[in-house]
Amino acid sequence: MLKGLFSLKGRYRILHQTWFAFFLTFVCWFNFAPFATTIGKELHLLPEQIKTLGICNLALTIPARIIIGMLLDKFGPRITYSLLLMFAVIPCLATALAQDFNQLVISRLLMGIVGSGFVVGIRMVAEWFPPKEMGIAQGIYGGWGNFGAFGAEFALPTIAIATSFLDGGGSNWRLTIALTGIITAIYGLFYFKSVQDTPIGKVYKKPKKNGSLEVTSIKSFWAMIVSNFGLIFALGLLAWRLEQKNIHFFTTSQMYIAWLALAGLFAYQSYQAYQVNQELLTRQKTYPANQRYQFSQVALLEFTYITSFGSELAAVSMLPAFFEKTFSLEHIVAGMIASVYPFLNLVSRPSGGLISDKFGSRKWTMTIVSAGIAIGYLMAHFINKDWPIPLAIAVTMFAAYFAQAGCGATYGIVPLIKKEATGQIAGNVGAYGNFGGVVYLTIFSLTDASTLFATMGIAAMICAFMCGFFLKEPKDSFASDNETEAEIINHQPILMTEE
Repeated sequence: MLKGLFSLKGRYRILHQTWFAFFLTFVCWFNFAPFATTIGKELHLLPEQIKTLGICNLALTIPARIIIGMLLDKFGPRITYSLLLMFAVIPCLATALAQDFNQLVISRLLMGIVGSGFVVGIRMVAEWFPPKEMGIAQGIYGGWGNFGAFGAEFALPTIAIATSFLDGGGSNWRLTIALTGIITAIYGLFYFKSVQDTPIGKVYKKPKKNGSLEVTSIKSFWAMIVSNFGLIFALGLLAWRLEQKNIHFFTTSQMYIAWLALAGLFAYQSYQAYQVNQELLTRQKTYPANQRYQFSQVALLEFTYITSFGSELAAVSMLPAFFEKTFSLEHIVAGMIASVYPFLNLVSRPSGGLISDKFGSRKWTMTIVSAGIAIGYLMAHFINKDWPIPLAIAVTMFAAYFAQAGCGATYGIVPLIKKEATGQIAGNVGAYGNFGGVVYLTIFSLTDASTLFATMGIAAMICAFMCGFFLKEPKDSFASDNETEAEIINHQPILMTEE
């Protein structure tokens, strides 16, 4: 596997082209954070408004990852990813041309859709790599793609300064943000013409029903409904935040209208879920043991992704301003220091996947890594202006490593649950990463960095406990081929069994 990474042929070419697609979506998604204080000063934004924009940047990724997951399972990753990459130019240009807070809210909400691209590559990589290499392959895809956050925080301020002569000597953030969208859209065209969904001779499996995830027990159905409500709750939380003092994007009446619309969305989601699973719920259909899986396992992976990727989203969004204010640094210097967090994605997320492959137990890998996340953020809780900056950076890197390794370990399991519904399951789990980001950043907007770090650390500690006691090892999670002999004979996916 590691030797093959230097090859640009076959499945390794697909892996490299796909992680780079994800890299570009992350550059776009996080192109606001390194310029937050600069944009705030230029457009006369309040601190509360800047923090709220960080939440907006994550919000629509929650429903978008669910929708993209469904489209992905139906149309395949080639078409889905290409269109999403080309769409990125719209919110990038909207951000670059924004003149006030309201315009920025709209542009960053749209940018959240671009952040849903992650789930597409999960399915693409799963089609090209066998289960025994799933952790490292998904880790490389996610880690090297997540490196785009480093590209945004480190490279974009440099580009803005280098092109300052085109903007009267100031930081040319508008041109820089616009360029990220234009480059990503061009790559979308290239991606469409150069990849395919599956290796030659392999059939792209699609779920028999669309509109919602098909579950295999009544208990799992109700667990899925509760899971869907959690995502709606996060959007309701954003609507509440947009109505608060010093924000006033929504009036109180508009907030209630937004809540009513979200209630309608939840009702529609529940109806769709009922339609897809009607035969199960009316006991007209019973799944044999080899086709069952537990949605409770999906829910646990949603929690691991809250504590790993959700905390990463929050940290990447707030660390530049945190270092700038805590240590009285210039915003460019603070952004470069904060970029050590996403920089580690280059090795940390792949290593999480690799450890999951080699350790022999994906369950205990996830448990240990979750405990590491807890320790990292609880240490970060104590960072203050009296700390030596190198020590603060070291603690930040410690927390970053385990959070990103947790992402890799999570998606070393996700594609092994139900093959033909990988897009939907990856979408659900990925959406909960954004749920975590929204909740964590809302807490940050109401409190301070110290409280945020403590909250993320305690959540990860609880997660480690739950993984240790309740997470189950996926069946055939270390198989050497994409399809086992039994799967070829029975044409059935490899699933977690349900007791």
